[in-house]
Amino acid sequence: MLKVQSKIKDGVRTDLLDKASVELMAAAKVESAFLGYRGYPGNICVSINEQIVHGIPGERIIRGGDIVSLDMGIKYKNFYSDAAVTVAVGNVGSKAKQLIEITKKSLAEGIKQMQAGNRLTDISHAVQQCAEKSGFSVVRQFVGHGIGQNLHEDPEIPNFGKAGQGPVLRPGMVLAIEPMVNEGTWECEVLDDGWTAVTVDAKLSAHWEHTVALTDNGPEILTKLE
Repeated sequence: MLKVQSKIKDGVRTDLLDKASVELMAAAKVESAFLGYRGYPGNICVSINEQIVHGIPGERIIRGGDIVSLDMGIKYKNFYSDAAVTVAVGNVGSKAKQLIEITKKSLAEGIKQMQAGNRLTDISHAVQQCAEKSGFSVVRQFVGHGIGQNLHEDPEIPNFGKAGQGPVLRPGMVLAIEPMVNEGTWECEVLDDGWTAVTVDAKLSAHWEHTVALTDNGPEILTKLE
């Protein structure tokens, strides 16, 4: 992930990031979790500015002032992982910087709630509270998920809702927690490509994600970027 992330620069086409991911995954002897999934045509997702998730790599050129969300999943020995980061390219506005940091913080707050005996929506509530108290909104159409021998498994993990609901969290669970936070309204729509989700008001969106295992000693981030 970090090596692909380092290539996010002014003037770079998004399909070159995809190509770099293919080379890195081949060298590591892992497979893209995304390529061909329900017909998805890319190896990674690259979503820029108002694009929330599932941006298809292609001819679009990244420019200074953009914020870019990189979503990358891999398959290794029949097990999956999923992770996302949002980065600022060059000089971005203070609101964009705050959005990125609050989304990252909301992920951390959600992970803190991944404790044995807690309920699933304790994670959801923590994410929503963190985002909304800073004046942002959380996407409702797309959610986090269980992960393991399939990319998407039960349970779904909304980034909003009341605490204390849903399944009890137990050691052995592995969850992909992924806040998607918008500068404006939480509402979104999917473009004609059938994949790219954008904010309906064309305001910015950020996305952070980790694959997290619940152990006897609490949450362990499996996709921690070193």
